[in-house]
Amino acid sequence: MTVPDIFRPGLFDGRHAVITGGGTGIGLAIARELGRLGARVTLAARDETRLAQAAEKLAEDGIDAAWFGLNIRDGDAVDAFWPCVCDTRGIPDFLVNNAGGQFGAKAIDISPNGFRAVMDLNVQGTWQMSHAFASQLIAAERPGRIVNIVFAHTQAMPYFAHAAAARAAVVNMTQTLALEWGEHGILVNAVGPGPVKTEAVAQYDDAMSGDLVIAKMPVPRWGEPHETAYAVAFLLSPAGDWITGILMPVDGGGQLAGRRFS
Repeated sequence: MTVPDIFRPGLFDGRHAVITGGGTGIGLAIARELGRLGARVTLAARDETRLAQAAEKLAEDGIDAAWFGLNIRDGDAVDAFWPCVCDTRGIPDFLVNNAGGQFGAKAIDISPNGFRAVMDLNVQGTWQMSHAFASQLIAAERPGRIVNIVFAHTQAMPYFAHAAAARAAVVNMTQTLALEWGEHGILVNAVGPGPVKTEAVAQYDDAMSGDLVIAKMPVPRWGEPHETAYAVAFLLSPAGDWITGILMPVDGGGQLAGRRFS
């Protein structure tokens, strides 16, 4: 698939972006777009094999890419990650909290441990990365930007009680951090993709399939990973200089149609 060029070449020359969960799917598309526009990109995730493959692909495209194995749920690992990145790659200008995940299940079938795991990954992990990143920027008296990848739809979602709660919490966190950290020149926003055709789609059965949602959307098709990447690039670009605390849905209008599966 040919991905069109939207932004001017060199837009992010000299900038450094950290992208969590950057080895596949939306995260890799974001890394590719920012790198294509001149940023050096640092990928962080648990699957080191995928990270290495992703960084190699990006390097083949002329992108300055590096990777670090990281479990964002591990507070000690997160605290150790940032000094290492800053020492070897320089203080990042941008953090894209893309790492996250969930599994589909009826609410009655979600165990306490299952619920906790999804909350830890999506909420606690995003918080730990954001807090450590902001601490680096504030200490260095530097501005920066955070973009959190969430859900476009923030209301009730059958089969995803844990994920809906977690992603809505991150939206509120985004708004709160935007209020508190604006005085330090740190802008915090969220991008909410709708159904995007990535490797993760295969894990869901027909009852939870995006096909049921897509049929009701104003723009009834699957999204592509690069379309989310464009929204992230917009918010990190000078066009986003006066934007903070928002949730930008990128979902073909899906949030307007609701999330009923019948």
